[in-house]
Amino acid sequence: MSKVAKDVLEIPTPVWESAETKEELDDWLLAQNPKLIRQLRRIRTDEDAAGKGKPLSEVARRWNINL
Repeated sequence: MSKVAKDVLEIPTPVWESAETKEELDDWLLAQNPKLIRQLRRIRTDEDAAGKGKPLSEVARRWNINL
């Protein structure tokens, strides 16, 4: 098995071949990022409930997501 850099995510061939749009591939990639998922869950439960939520644009900018 080849060595993959720590910051590289391998996209399985079936995912790559079945993605019909860039957005579908982006969605899959984001869903594979546990740090992003944890942050979104924390924002939704803790920060939003306390009225301390961050704007979506700020979160998107941090994760290089184009809105």
